[in-house]
Amino acid sequence: MSNPDAEKRVDALPLKARLEAYYGRYYGDVLGIPGWRDLVAVRLDDTAYEGERLARLERAVGRHVAGARLLNVGCGTGGFNEVARGAGVDAWGLDAAAEATTIATLRTPGRILCAAAEQLPLSTRGFDLVYCYSTLEHVADAGRAVREMVRVLRPGGVLYLHTPNRWACFEGHYKLFWLPGLPRCLATLYLALRGRPTGFLRTLRPLTLAECRALVEAAGARVTRVLEGGVNRPVGGPLWPLVRAYYRLFGVRPYIELVATRREAL
Repeated sequence: MSNPDAEKRVDALPLKARLEAYYGRYYGDVLGIPGWRDLVAVRLDDTAYEGERLARLERAVGRHVAGARLLNVGCGTGGFNEVARGAGVDAWGLDAAAEATTIATLRTPGRILCAAAEQLPLSTRGFDLVYCYSTLEHVADAGRAVREMVRVLRPGGVLYLHTPNRWACFEGHYKLFWLPGLPRCLATLYLALRGRPTGFLRTLRPLTLAECRALVEAAGARVTRVLEGGVNRPVGGPLWPLVRAYYRLFGVRPYIELVATRREAL
């Protein structure tokens, strides 16, 4: 049974306490990351972190985005939206996690929706820019989610997509060196051998660059730019030279980072 008094106490928690509890569970319990407290500290004071993400977006699209109407699909606890709003962006957010959107609403009231990416409760052609960072790998139907993102863009509007590559040698959620393309059963065994919780793995469905391109084109948008996607970020410690050689030999980017433009007519 629910406890109304306990729920009221939770609702009354200040923003910092909510963030600390939310990310403590995520990094410490769900992912079992050693040193998780340092990651929580970043989230408690995330202006610089989210500011760099905004700057990265602007570099990717080649312009400042102040004044643009932006939808952040997978907004989480709303840090990016808060920074973007402060920079003059008409930023809206959406996330499927109720707890995350509750926190995000405290940061940007009236601008956050709780809904799945596959069914955006928004009108067609309403946004200049759709921003989707580390979300597509979690949705049940990536094709439908991308179609929805393109649908809500105005003609000529821009989609920015950033998601892990299935063929990468690093798993960015668990923050572990990774063997590319592991089937789910072997990935579960690998995590267990590393002493990590395995449940979160069931939420991950990483894609390839070719798959993302195909989804974007099928949705009615045109890929205009593919970025480096963290290809020069060292991973694997002493194995980094081998990882770098693998990336170069097969043209693999650790993250799929692309910009696409909605066609004028769909």
